Amino acid sequence: MSDRPLPAEAHPLPIAVIGAGFSGTAAAIQLLAQLPPGRPVLLCERAERFGRGRAYATGNPDHLLNVRAANMSAFPDRPSQFEDWLAGADEAEGIRRTSAGTFAARGLYGRYLSELLTAAVTGPGAPRLQLVNEAITDIAPEDGRLVLRSEGGRRFPAAGAVLAMGNLAAPEEPASRHRADPWNPDGFGRLHPDRAVLVVGTGLSMVDAVMNLRRHGFAGRIVALSRRGQVSTVHAPAGAWPLPDFSAGERASLTRLLARIRREVAAAAAVGVGWHGVLDALRPITDTLWLGLPEAEKARFLRHLRPFWDVHRHRAAPPAGAAIAAEIAAGTLEVRAARLLSIEDRPDEALVTCRPRGAGETETFAVQCILDARGIGRVAETADPLLRRLIGRGLVRPGPFGIGLDVHPDLSVAGEVTGDLPAPLWTLGPLIRGVFWECTAVPDIRNQAAQLARAVAERVRG
Repeated sequence: MSDRPLPAEAHPLPIAVIGAGFSGTAAAIQLLAQLPPGRPVLLCERAERFGRGRAYATGNPDHLLNVRAANMSAFPDRPSQFEDWLAGADEAEGIRRTSAGTFAARGLYGRYLSELLTAAVTGPGAPRLQLVNEAITDIAPEDGRLVLRSEGGRRFPAAGAVLAMGNLAAPEEPASRHRADPWNPDGFGRLHPDRAVLVVGTGLSMVDAVMNLRRHGFAGRIVALSRRGQVSTVHAPAGAWPLPDFSAGERASLTRLLARIRREVAAAAAVGVGWHGVLDALRPITDTLWLGLPEAEKARFLRHLRPFWDVHRHRAAPPAGAAIAAEIAAGTLEVRAARLLSIEDRPDEALVTCRPRGAGETETFAVQCILDARGIGRVAETADPLLRRLIGRGLVRPGPFGIGLDVHPDLSVAGEVTGDLPAPLWTLGPLIRGVFWECTAVPDIRNQAAQLARAVAERVRG
């Protein structure tokens, strides 16, 4: 992508942000702070409410953040800002204080983000943040600018755009008419308590699905299925551990890197520090380690180690972890390691066929409802109409391993189109996974938002 400045305009076109979950909200707020005063920001969101996204729109107080409140400020230069806001919140049910830290309900965090956007819209001075409550389904270069097209047919010219759609949905395979949205539990009250429900996936999204089923009155048996049957670990008090000084050989070899981390865990345990402290010590350099691995070693990580990394790196809040452990102990939640092969729909149930891990024979069982909790989808497989059109036009392309989009170091997108584009595209958050690795949690995305806003401001000022 060209580094040429945007042309001077008598009435500057906005920088558009597509998506108003955390990625888009953080990007919009940082753009307002970094851009010249006359440059507006257009924030586009398909959902009913801004600042929520899917993750923070839940009203279930059992849906807790998976990161301690102390690390959830939207501002990298004001790390205690969310904790300060939380101190004045009046929703005691949404705040859980544990020995491992304070964890807030995700709906409460959505309220925090909504208030930040409200302050940006109603603050002093001429309003610069413009809200568009429509899905953006296409972006195309036109006459030296970008034109956004909405699902309702409206056109929005922009000087540049930020793709901030968050986690993409995984494709629904195999399909079934008995699938239900785990985030839209209106029909859960009609589930029969004597018939099982299947949750596909056993990670953090499974925890949310189980919490929703129980909160909405389903008391029956739940079967959670994934290829390895691994459940996310739980946050626990952990002492500090120094950042290991990895050698060049360790940084270039997944085998040697893993062996060194295991030695660090053993050394920490010998002095009473849990493995949590060792993994937390790696946070500042995880992306550096990922970027330094050869492509073949990255592929090995994705094939063999990613599920183990995910369940240890992305942990559940202690109350949620305790609830899942109690369900498993009581037998009301069965976690199975198996590969889902097929789903046969019948009038009032689905017959699910799977192959248990390590077994040669398949098993079939009946469920009344299927909830998809597999988590993050891949850009290379997405059905999102905007991304499909941008890929088809060559304006963006899947990045390494097809997980996210290909991006330059300044978070501008890389595409197949050669030559100068009339206006730039940027992205952040889960959409850059593959090029970078730590890009899905709030502490990482807020830093990306600040970096992206600086890059956009430089381009605007030229």
